Amino acid sequence: MTNSSKDAAGRYVHPNGEGKRKLKVGEVLGPGLITGASDDDPSGIATYSQAGAQFGYALGWTMLFSYPLMSVVQMISARIGRTTGHGLAGNLSRYFPKPLTYAVVALLLIANIINIGADLGAMADAMTLLVNVPGTVFLIAFALFCALSEVFISYRRYVRILKWLTLALFAYVITLFMVQVPWGTALRGIVFPGFEPNAKSMTTIVAILGTTISPYLFFWQASQEAEEVQNHRHEHPLREDPLEGRVELKRIELDTLAGMGASNLVALAIMMTAAATLNVHGITDIQTSAQAAAALRPIAGEYAALVFALGIVGTGLLAVPVLAGSAAYGLSEAIGRPVGLGRRPLRAKAFYATIVVATAVGALINFTPINPIKALFWAAVVNGVVAVPVMAVMMIISTRKSIMGVFTITPLMNVLGWLATAVMALAAIGMGLSIFA
Repeated sequence: MTNSSKDAAGRYVHPNGEGKRKLKVGEVLGPGLITGASDDDPSGIATYSQAGAQFGYALGWTMLFSYPLMSVVQMISARIGRTTGHGLAGNLSRYFPKPLTYAVVALLLIANIINIGADLGAMADAMTLLVNVPGTVFLIAFALFCALSEVFISYRRYVRILKWLTLALFAYVITLFMVQVPWGTALRGIVFPGFEPNAKSMTTIVAILGTTISPYLFFWQASQEAEEVQNHRHEHPLREDPLEGRVELKRIELDTLAGMGASNLVALAIMMTAAATLNVHGITDIQTSAQAAAALRPIAGEYAALVFALGIVGTGLLAVPVLAGSAAYGLSEAIGRPVGLGRRPLRAKAFYATIVVATAVGALINFTPINPIKALFWAAVVNGVVAVPVMAVMMIISTRKSIMGVFTITPLMNVLGWLATAVMALAAIGMGLSIFA
């Protein structure tokens, strides 16, 4: 992107002597869009479907409430990656005790692998609704495709594929307009909280927040920004190339706002579809996204179920590589090994091995007595709890001049970031009190 070069004093300068490169439209949508789209993975679809089926429109407000919080958290993670040239685990290992880094990465790996298993199972189940072929065939095929494509397809081509896969999100917006929605009631649910505080509602809210504000999204977007620096010869971390700060931070802001906006809009569409169909017909227990698609068929019609099921497959093909990739970035940076989808497999063995193993273990969960769907819901809850210390560490990193230089976060981002951390902490505490009361 940038054409800056070093002057005689070793400082980065632009050919015209000033850092006023204009932001091009094609440069805006990237890591933020992919991160936001991967947030609506099959497991997230199951969480949103369950929320709509069980509580109707009463939890729609969570999407409006979480948007500014998740946006600022993702902007901070992206800013860290672009400024330092390292992902979150890389910065953790450099500036914090190793045990903390290893503990965070271990929890990330566990949650991601469970998520991968549930997503692959949901994708296979969705395909069996469309094609009369055993789900095992699809499960293995999807796992192989996701792992091998991430290993053998070039970075630039792979990013383009991920961008196109974000179009799968439109399936849920289309489905929403194929069912009858009482818009007055739905809009009230978006603006005014209308739930009864109890163990079920608090656990569901934490699961929603753990799905929308999830650690693997922080790790992925930070690492993708760092990867953009590593894979373009003329680009450098903002600490080394401050002239690019204005335009790059503006790109991150627009990219993240668009990605998180699309993510929450689609999540709301899923929740409202489930409320308008399943909830009003007394179907309040939805365990999987494929189960939601099957339940839609007799209520909303064949086409609505078809579009919903195809969306599950499309979002899964996007999310599984992101989950495996974020696990690989986290582990490899934590142990000081080379990272990056732009590297050849033999030059980043631990990184690519983690992608393959995480995908394989996730697929194998579906062949064990472990119920990946039940494990998934609690993984979302765990994500909501684990996000709190991760977010706190991110806030510390992003405000340290010794790490970020002149690109420490703004006062507004600082307030919103700590507010998001406090909200996640209070939600987790509220859930715990409700469960053990």
